[in-house]
Amino acid sequence: MSHRIEPYSHEESPILVVISGPSGVGKDMTLKRLQELGYPFHFVVTATTRPQRPGEFQGVDYFFVSTSQFAEMIEEEELLEYALVYGDYKGIPKEQVRKALASGKDVIMRIDVQGAQTIRRLVPEAVLIYLSAESEEALVRRLRQRKTEPEDQLKMRIATARQELKRLEMFDYVVINAEDQLDETCHKIAAIITTEHCRVIQREINL
Repeated sequence: MSHRIEPYSHEESPILVVISGPSGVGKDMTLKRLQELGYPFHFVVTATTRPQRPGEFQGVDYFFVSTSQFAEMIEEEELLEYALVYGDYKGIPKEQVRKALASGKDVIMRIDVQGAQTIRRLVPEAVLIYLSAESEEALVRRLRQRKTEPEDQLKMRIATARQELKRLEMFDYVVINAEDQLDETCHKIAAIITTEHCRVIQREINL
């Protein structure tokens, strides 16, 4: 007597992925490379009052807005989270994330550790990935090489990175973004997302 085995039905739900880590670790470069490699994720564009840097594009790297415009976004409750980071405001547009999740796409956002802590509180089922350099010395070297901050701000970013490392336990995963290994970093992040979709009980993202 044969027994018919019913096929297992597994419906994947879109997930919200947060890429965080210290300043200078390569968060922006990692997301840009993920896009270049063709991964089918929705990459959230952050709003910021930070001045636009050479080579950056409006609506691609960030939504560059004035302080008054950012204040309006706060008043209208248009931001999922926002924070003052090294003297400039950064925030995640709420509607952008909702629309992407509704379309069935996985959503990836890059924010600082302070913002990641807020997302953990607001969206407990979000997947938090901490991007790290190989060492503190490597991080300092990267910060100096990009030459975007004066020495006093550089010292502040290094001190902040040391404090942020103490919050590592709130993250789900840690990925080392080693020098000249950007593709490997991207493959690891993609593997984490694949793993999450293989969970028996899928994460439910509610915004």
